[in-house]
Amino acid sequence: MGLLSLAEARGQQVKPAVDVAAPLVIGQTFTLESKALGETRRINVYLPAAYTDSATVRLPVLYMPDGGIAEDFLHVAGLVQVLTGNGTMRPFILVGIENTQRRRDLTGPTTNAEDKKIAPKVGGSAAYRQFIREELMPQVKQRYRTTSETAIVGESLAGLFVVETLLLEPKLFNTYLAFDASLWWNNGQLAAQAGTLLQKSRPAVTVYLATSIHGDTAATRRLMALVRPQAARLGNWHYAPMPEETHATIYHPAALRGFRVVFKPQAKAAR
Repeated sequence: MGLLSLAEARGQQVKPAVDVAAPLVIGQTFTLESKALGETRRINVYLPAAYTDSATVRLPVLYMPDGGIAEDFLHVAGLVQVLTGNGTMRPFILVGIENTQRRRDLTGPTTNAEDKKIAPKVGGSAAYRQFIREELMPQVKQRYRTTSETAIVGESLAGLFVVETLLLEPKLFNTYLAFDASLWWNNGQLAAQAGTLLQKSRPAVTVYLATSIHGDTAATRRLMALVRPQAARLGNWHYAPMPEETHATIYHPAALRGFRVVFKPQAKAAR
């Protein structure tokens, strides 16, 4: 029989040692003082294994509004992890922008009285886009090893912002993904102006749109109808109606499908 501890010798119960719980880290986070928005913004970043396992590799960047930990960042980061891990998506650095005043930042100006009731201030999308272009993107390039390729993904009002950016400033990103975009905003003026905006000189981009049973399917279909005759000039546009999904459920399955389509790895040349 081995030696007894003092506590055991006295007949006292010995509690097993318990490991102290440690934080579970899935990425990085930093704050950025924004002159464009006049406030401090929190940025969350997921770095895929292709990045962390190398000291030299450079990756494209996928930006997402609604990118807070309590918003959509975790499930989108999970998709990037799984899809890059199983080889159905190219690896991207994911940059999530946490909200402060979501309805202010993600909407353009409106003349609709009901639109104006949704928040104390709306119509700030131009300033939000300036923040991304002039403050966030340079900071991401400084902090991380990036390529020149960029993409943006969003749902609902964030989807509206994605489509607005696509139509008004198409050079800002190479790829645009929007799910259940709130194209009804401002009496549907953005979609109504799309025909004129698409006639202007613009780069060929990749676009993936999806709508649920609650989405503005009619406006999205009209937008796609404008694109089809000009497809060679406008780039690769995809539309996925998903009537089996609701506005509350569309983001994750649409992102799963969309990432596999627009970020599909290039086929390796046969030897």
